[in-house]
Amino acid sequence: MTRTRRIAGLTMAVLSVVAADACHKAPPPAPTPAPTPAPGPNADSAQRARDEAARRAAEDAARRRAADSAAAAARNAAAAGSARAALTAAVHFDYDQSDLRPEDRAILDAKIPILQANADVKIRVAGHTDERGSDEYNLALGQRRAAAVKRYLVDHGIADARIETISYGEERPVAQGSDETAYAQNRRAEFEITAGGQNLRAQ
Repeated sequence: MTRTRRIAGLTMAVLSVVAADACHKAPPPAPTPAPTPAPGPNADSAQRARDEAARRAAEDAARRRAADSAAAAARNAAAAGSARAALTAAVHFDYDQSDLRPEDRAILDAKIPILQANADVKIRVAGHTDERGSDEYNLALGQRRAAAVKRYLVDHGIADARIETISYGEERPVAQGSDETAYAQNRRAEFEITAGGQNLRAQ
């Protein structure tokens, strides 16, 4: 065998060993993932602070809603009280008269928008007199006074069926005495809400 053939054979043997070694070599291990760091005390404190801020914000919002509701209820109650006071304000008359005076027309004018805004409200108008005159005369005068009030309201757009009238004559004085001060207070028409007065709107 020549030297060249011996070298070639030796080279082939070396390559075979290298190839076999390469085939049996284990693959490199996969890299180990870095461990997730445990939350430290700073992270816990930050989360607690966020939770506390959220709780306080929710409580503040609830308090604001409650305050708004209370304020709205107070406004509605005040408006209803004002409307009721306007509807029940009495008007007064001169001696032996059933004509409305200018100041009493203004009182009636304040009732009109409230009656218009509360279509289910009905009222009773009661006519009264002072003690002078007979019972029969005073009952008739009280009725004329109540009718004058009703006519004024109806002429300003309030349905006739919503207004009832009655006369008490001299039977129900609000002031005792036999002088002009008492008489002036007793010559009046009073107002009573007979239906629909639970949730009055101002207008």
